[in-house]
Amino acid sequence: MALEIGDKLPNFVALDTNGKSFESKQIIGKQPVVIYFYPKDNTPGCTAQACSFRDNYQIFKDLGAEVIGISADSVASHVKFKSKFKLPFILLSDADKKLRKLFGVPNSFIFLPGRQTYVIDQNGIIRLIFNSVSSSIHIEKAIQVLKNINQSN
Repeated sequence: MALEIGDKLPNFVALDTNGKSFESKQIIGKQPVVIYFYPKDNTPGCTAQACSFRDNYQIFKDLGAEVIGISADSVASHVKFKSKFKLPFILLSDADKKLRKLFGVPNSFIFLPGRQTYVIDQNGIIRLIFNSVSSSIHIEKAIQVLKNINQSN
């Protein structure tokens, strides 16, 4: 069953680029978080999306939010991807696709892993679920929702 807007994000654990277990409860419920699922490291669309999150990272930080990128790539792949493009945010490996299943991220074009973004507020409540193959729109939508969250606080 897919997560929906208004749901509380469940706790999850995944490996980060340091090979350490990252538990979502470390930050979920403490600050807003943008979690984006993407198909694959080092592909044109995914690289453009990651670099756009990087280029706008200070805006996310100014809005009090952290960014987390998730794909099925290995920790080693994420380490290279993060280093090559100087990504300042967290990348998590979902090699067994359990997180994709937990969130209910659909595939794009039947077989390709989907590109889906979630904005979670400081209480751990999902405020946006956005799915689009267009990578740039994800950043715009996430920033707008974060601005709305900050205005309502």
